[in-house]
Amino acid sequence: MLRVGFLCSGALGLQTLKALNRSLLPQFIFTDKNSVDIIEFAGKHSIPIFVGNPRKNVPSSFLKIFDTDIIFSINYLFIVEENIMNHPRLYAINFHGSLLPKYRGRTPHVWAIINGEKETGITAHIMEKGCDTGDILSQKKIEIQENDTGANILERYKAIYPQMVEELIEKIEGNSIKRVKQDNTKATYFGKRTPGDGQINWNWQKERIRNWVRAQADPYPGAFTKINNSKLTINQIRFTEHGYDESMPNGLILATNPKIMVKTPNGVVELTKTRENISTTLKPNDKFDSPCI
Repeated sequence: MLRVGFLCSGALGLQTLKALNRSLLPQFIFTDKNSVDIIEFAGKHSIPIFVGNPRKNVPSSFLKIFDTDIIFSINYLFIVEENIMNHPRLYAINFHGSLLPKYRGRTPHVWAIINGEKETGITAHIMEKGCDTGDILSQKKIEIQENDTGANILERYKAIYPQMVEELIEKIEGNSIKRVKQDNTKATYFGKRTPGDGQINWNWQKERIRNWVRAQADPYPGAFTKINNSKLTINQIRFTEHGYDESMPNGLILATNPKIMVKTPNGVVELTKTRENISTTLKPNDKFDSPCI
């Protein structure tokens, strides 16, 4: 049986460990201090665990205890150093939440929704020094539905990650693994998002605004708008047939009761779900701010 180690964080990492527990217990786990459930999982199953940033606490002495065939990295929060990549006898494999070479970088599923993509997926690839640049071993595609949010996509990923791990192990054991080089001419890269990046620009087309909102809906920090020094976080919008004049400024509030209606360059959107209730302080002809670009 192949000897494996896991670098993993959060719900995706935990779900994969739990799903594979029936057939595969790792030699060791690397995780972050906030992934309490993973730390508890390791304790329950007596799995050696390294908690923290491996760049700050070089775990060479920890790793050398293990004769490892494969390392799997799933939703791991930290940059992986070469001493870890080079540790396993066969492969160090990362699972990335996009169809590489598109959407290298951080939160790729969120960016895919923002950009109006019709599909996304997961790529298993060889880990190397470049960011998400290694040879592709496996890919799984999923369709992005019209009402999918970033959280919906991750929920669907939970079942796919362990399935891909099992399939890869089977291929490696059967010597049938195939490596496909990425076409760097088709690569795109998107950086880390912060909560402050979520402000809506009402000069965008309504389709862009809708994608922006649903990509960042609960439990993510959320898309937001500002007015009179107040912040309104929006979880859902819909297109309406509400009348408007093209000469009106974008971001103009056309109605507040029963729902807030806002003018965009190509139509009116209704704010159907918000996290804060500031509608009583708003009135028609007020205007939401747009960020300066």
